Amino acid sequence: QVRLVESGGGLVQAGGSLSLACAVSGSTFAFTSSTIGWYRQALGKQREMVATITSHSMTNYADSVKGRFTISRDNTKNTAFLQMNSLKPEDTAVYYCNHFSSNSWGQGTQVTVSS
Repeated sequence: QVRLVESGGGLVQAGGSLSLACAVSGSTFAFTSSTIGWYRQALGKQREMVATITSHSMTNYADSVKGRFTISRDNTKNTAFLQMNSLKPEDTAVYYCNHFSSNSWGQGTQVTVSS
């Protein structure tokens, strides 16, 4: 069984930065061999993809976060990261990480950007 735990959310002013982490437990192989994705869901809206990173560290970003967010992974720590810079109020949402191979989700972490 794969378990994901997000951390690092909080309240920040517009223009600020936050760094999220997604710790994945289960087998090391389960982490290293799978694409990991960050998604977000704002109040009253559908969940949307923010960024993904493959097992070979190829990345993909939503247009709305390109140039501001950076996804990365540390296979020695079974952890994925999302560095968020130049945050905007419209980035306010609950952020979730996803383990593609098992379709497992974390519980989410709240990010609030004040104007």
